[in-house]
Amino acid sequence: MTEVRDPGLQPERTRLAWRRTTLSFTVAAILAARQATGDRATAAGVVAAALSALVWLAFLWLSHRRVQLLGAGPRPRALSAGGALAAVGCTVALAAFAVAMVL
Repeated sequence: MTEVRDPGLQPERTRLAWRRTTLSFTVAAILAARQATGDRATAAGVVAAALSALVWLAFLWLSHRRVQLLGAGPRPRALSAGGALAAVGCTVALAAFAVAMVL
């Protein structure tokens, strides 16, 4: 006899967490752009803001892909090691670019 898995609300909570994280990432990228175009804008700051925008796009793609996979069926696939590494890399890169803009 095959058991039918009831996923409950866990996939929905995970989708919402990815959306909240993407929203936070978006706010950080917008603040980076604002900092780079402010009164004390430097060339390094503008480059860091541009790189932050690219990292934001990569994270946006990653999170969109993950949210789609979570809605693909009753038992969503686990996040791959590569996907997790890419998300962590985007987060670390955004933090590094923020430090570059401040200094």
